[in-house]
Amino acid sequence: MLNKNTILYSLLLFVPISIAAHFLGWGSTVVFITSALAIVPLAAFMGTATEEIAVVLGPNLGGLLNATFGNATELIIALIALNAGLVNVVKATITGSIIGNLLLVMGLSMLLGGLRYKEQEFQPVLARVNASSMNLAVIAILLPTAMDATSAGIDEATLQGLSVAVAVVLILVYGLTLLFSMKTHSYLFDVGLAEFDTASDETDNSEEEHSEHKPNLWLWVGVLLGITLFVAFESELLVDTLEEATEALGLSKLFTGVILLPVIGNAAEHATAVTVAMKNKMDLSVSVAVGSSLQIALFVAPVLVLAGWLMGQPMDLDFNPFELVAVAVAVLIANSISSDGNSNWLEGTLLLAAYAVLGLAFYFHPVIEGLG
Repeated sequence: MLNKNTILYSLLLFVPISIAAHFLGWGSTVVFITSALAIVPLAAFMGTATEEIAVVLGPNLGGLLNATFGNATELIIALIALNAGLVNVVKATITGSIIGNLLLVMGLSMLLGGLRYKEQEFQPVLARVNASSMNLAVIAILLPTAMDATSAGIDEATLQGLSVAVAVVLILVYGLTLLFSMKTHSYLFDVGLAEFDTASDETDNSEEEHSEHKPNLWLWVGVLLGITLFVAFESELLVDTLEEATEALGLSKLFTGVILLPVIGNAAEHATAVTVAMKNKMDLSVSVAVGSSLQIALFVAPVLVLAGWLMGQPMDLDFNPFELVAVAVAVLIANSISSDGNSNWLEGTLLLAAYAVLGLAFYFHPVIEGLG
């Protein structure tokens, strides 16, 4: 039976294949598909390198490193797309990352975990804190959109200025959530950390070897830098061929941004959340799914707004109202289901059904100007 590592190593074959497809002119569709498949294992190994470096740096700096680079692949793809002027695709990717983590990842985790264990529990206190943070994120992207919708003739500079100011506030809030989770209220996260250590031990051949394992810091820093360069190159191939490939495949760029790109950049992390849920470690699973959404909303999106401002690209928090509705729906149902600290297979099914409905809506959404 194939395990996760075997699949990831097999997918690495698409790195040279995608490069060959690019230089030998095999067509945009082939390059797009092969580069997308190549990014999946690279993102996974980037996460592994980050975790190894975090072990050496210790809990505080290591936790900060993990929190900062948790969605590095998505950030790289988004920055390259932003530099190429695909602002609306970047916004769609932010939307898709949030709803994908809250509905697809948490839904799969609750469904598969619930089929194996009748009821699973996680800390309701953390669920409520995360719910409040996600509500703030929705408000943050609602206000610029609402201002644009309710003010006639508002100029881009005004929206950009508001978005930059809001982005700074969100980054400050993200910093405070890290302080909360790693310092002032770290005891609330002890269960998740203990489960993470247990999961790591189970994947090691020997607990003794694992406990004596001392990663070579500079080796893993080099590995991280090397993988980052490959991710950047593959992301460049992906973005360069996105318009032609999506047209050839009959997909809109809205659907590609909301559904496909977030899955590509976060597939390995998604697999981890589902795997630990099936080991009855729902605290950790929920932490991975919701934590990733929070990082996208409170860190990645604001960083992209600031980057767009510096690049001269009109990146702001004025989202397509349809995307805003999708995020609000995802946050609403995820908060409702997770608020009691219990989960079962039916709740997982409800989250997946919500994701399927939103996915269908984005697939059939009519083409709009500037987004394809």
